[in-house]
Amino acid sequence: MIDVSAIPWEALAPFIVVGFLAQLVDSAIGMAFGVIGNALLVVIGLPPTSASAVTHVVEGFTSGVSGVSHALQRNVDWPLFARLVIPGIAGGLLGVWALTHLRLDILRPVMLVYLGATGIYLIWRGSRRAQAYRRMRAVGPIGFFAGFLDAFGGAWGPVTTGSLIAQGMTPRMAVGTVNAAEFFVTVTVLSAFVGRLGFHAFSIAAAGLLIGGVVASPIGALVTRRASPRSLTQWIGGVMVALGLWGLFALALGHSPVLARM
Repeated sequence: MIDVSAIPWEALAPFIVVGFLAQLVDSAIGMAFGVIGNALLVVIGLPPTSASAVTHVVEGFTSGVSGVSHALQRNVDWPLFARLVIPGIAGGLLGVWALTHLRLDILRPVMLVYLGATGIYLIWRGSRRAQAYRRMRAVGPIGFFAGFLDAFGGAWGPVTTGSLIAQGMTPRMAVGTVNAAEFFVTVTVLSAFVGRLGFHAFSIAAAGLLIGGVVASPIGALVTRRASPRSLTQWIGGVMVALGLWGLFALALGHSPVLARM
C-alpha cells in the first residue's frame, strides 16, 4: 500500500499545476502540453533528448486519457483518425532517429514561423466566417510532418490541429481526432526513445506533470464539446501565435534554456 505521507507533495505541487494547465489547454484545443512540458524539463536542467523522452512518457498516459475522453464526448472523426495516425507514427520514428543522429536546428525557426502564420490566419478566419466541415486534403503528409517534428519537443498538436482547421474542418472534431491519434504517435516515439536511451524512472517533475495532466484531460474534452466553433478557432489561433512568438524570442536570445528545443 502506498504511504501517502511519504510522497513529496511540496516538490510535486508546482509540476502538478503545470501539468494540469498544460493538459487542460492541450485537451481543449489540441496543442501545447508537449511544448510546455518539454520546455519546463529543459529549464530545470534535463538534456534536450532526455527532456523530450520524459515528456513523451507523460504524454503516453495523458494523451490516452484525453483520447478516450474525446471519444466519449463524440469529438473524434474515426475515418480521419485512420488517415492521420499511421503517417504520424512513421514520421515520429524518423524524427527520433534524426534527433539522436543529426543536427537540424534550421527546423526550429521554420516551424515557429509556420505556427505563427497559421495562427494569424485562424484568428482572422474565426472572426469572419463559420467553419464548414468538408473532406480534408493532404492528411497523410500533415501527419507525417507533425509526427517527425513531435520527436523534437511536442509539435504534434499545433501542426495537425492548426492545419486541419485552416482547411475548414470543424474545430471540435479536429481537436478530438488529433488528441485520439496523439496517443499512438506518442507511444511510438516513446518506445523509440526507450530503445535508444534505455528506460529511466519517473522523476518528480514527470510524476507531477502526469498527475496534473490526467486530472485535466476529461475537463478539456468537455470544454471542446461545449465551446462554439468560432471561439475555439480563435483560441487555437491565439495559442499558435503565442507559441510561435515565444519560441522566436527564445531563439533571438541565443542559448536561452526556455523553449530551447522548440
